[in-house]
Amino acid sequence: MHATKLSPLTRGLTRRPIAATSRFQPGSLPRLVRGYSAPAAGGSRYEYIQVSEPRPGVGQVTLHRPKALNALCTPLITELNAALSELNASPTIGAIVLTGSERAFAAGADIKEMAPLTFSAAYTGAFIESWSALTTAVKKPLIAAVSGHALGGGCELALMSDIIYCTSSANFGQPEIKLGTIPGAGGSQRLTRAIGKSKAMELILTGRSFTGDEAERWGVAARAFPTYEALMEGALKTAETIAAHSKVAVQAAKEVVNKSQDLPLRDGVEYERRVFHSLFGSRDQKIGMQAFAEKKKAEWSHE
Repeated sequence: MHATKLSPLTRGLTRRPIAATSRFQPGSLPRLVRGYSAPAAGGSRYEYIQVSEPRPGVGQVTLHRPKALNALCTPLITELNAALSELNASPTIGAIVLTGSERAFAAGADIKEMAPLTFSAAYTGAFIESWSALTTAVKKPLIAAVSGHALGGGCELALMSDIIYCTSSANFGQPEIKLGTIPGAGGSQRLTRAIGKSKAMELILTGRSFTGDEAERWGVAARAFPTYEALMEGALKTAETIAAHSKVAVQAAKEVVNKSQDLPLRDGVEYERRVFHSLFGSRDQKIGMQAFAEKKKAEWSHE
């Protein structure tokens, strides 16, 4: 995993050493919350993240360790998993946006936490295993809105999401090789699946970073935006669009797309067909098709 402090790629990005962030101020909301705005349940409990509901049906989690460029540490991940679990269980939330600041989505993993670890401590303690919990526990679509640095663990965290939106100047990378280690939270696997073996091998072996424009061109990101404001507006708008659909159909769609990453084509098509057939037992399938036939807007039951 990569980190901010002592890292070759992020040294000099901040003049101050990594330090504990100031506590979240109740009532503060992420930037660019327009119109509808409400704090999400439990939002004030967290130290390293902020939680809000900036649009109807949309939950937002903002990484908030500004002095450390949102460096990822176990307490932050614990809070992130707790917040995502609550949003996933919320009956009013249909999609989630995960973001950081304009300067950094997450500049890496915290070197202070990793440097003293021994093999036995990391292995028996399942270090960073909890980082991947969101990939199986969160059934609702998760959009990563990436601005600034997304290096090492930050890049891996973005890759765990369902959709990546970024700014054109975003700075992605897996530079762990420069620290004498390798990606440890899925970077070598998810990046390779996204861009192919040869390019992923080049990036991981050299530690070279790549821009948001390159991420969009290579298929890592779905879209790249010219500014941070445009990025957040685009991410929230897409999340709001998704949240307006049937929760049953949305969850099924996410499930079958994710299965495409695990199964051979023939098995994946068969799996898709079974889930497709199962939706004919949902109320929303009847509601959606009847509304289409009657040229009306569907009023989803989410059943």
